[in-house]
Amino acid sequence: MTLLELLDYASVFVFALTGALVASRAQLDIVGFAFVASLTAVGGGTLRDVLLDRNPVFWVAQPAFIAVAVAAAILVFFTAHLFESRLRVLTWLDALALAVAVPAGVGVALAAGQHWVIVLLMGVATGCFGGLMRDVVCNEVPLVLKQGELYVTAAFAGAGAALIGAAILPDGAALILCAGVTFVLRSGSLVFGWRLPVYRSRPPRR
Repeated sequence: MTLLELLDYASVFVFALTGALVASRAQLDIVGFAFVASLTAVGGGTLRDVLLDRNPVFWVAQPAFIAVAVAAAILVFFTAHLFESRLRVLTWLDALALAVAVPAGVGVALAAGQHWVIVLLMGVATGCFGGLMRDVVCNEVPLVLKQGELYVTAAFAGAGAALIGAAILPDGAALILCAGVTFVLRSGSLVFGWRLPVYRSRPPRR
């Protein structure tokens, strides 16, 4: 198994866990769990592959990805009640999934010889869109849009670190650097309250 395949499998599994946790908060049945988990798990990677014109899409080429997502959904269906705060577990699993999915997207784009701008965008798309789809479908406030939190910013920074690292480090080390930067920024936002400034409206001047 290549590093890119390993990253895709890890991303699918962890994002599927988050999708199933959101399904538990919405009190869906086991089929709903599997659907939301699968949507979350492959959403970002599907968008990446469609935009990069990869044929077939990664989970069509290897249906085992869907099996991994469904297995994660079943696991959460029978264990979600054990967690004192499913929202807290969801938030941290999502941070971990982001840190795995961004280098997966970056690695695929780099392997395809894409322009650095496209590499950045594919890292962000792979990391962010599965969770966005999950939250929209389940009528949750998207984590990616939480006020001022470092989410998309963490993904951009991680992808940028990978691009810089790729110039001086082996590909695998650059992707590990990407994962580390993404997770540190996202977890710092959760633990220390790191934020971007947000727009505050002001009364119009007379």
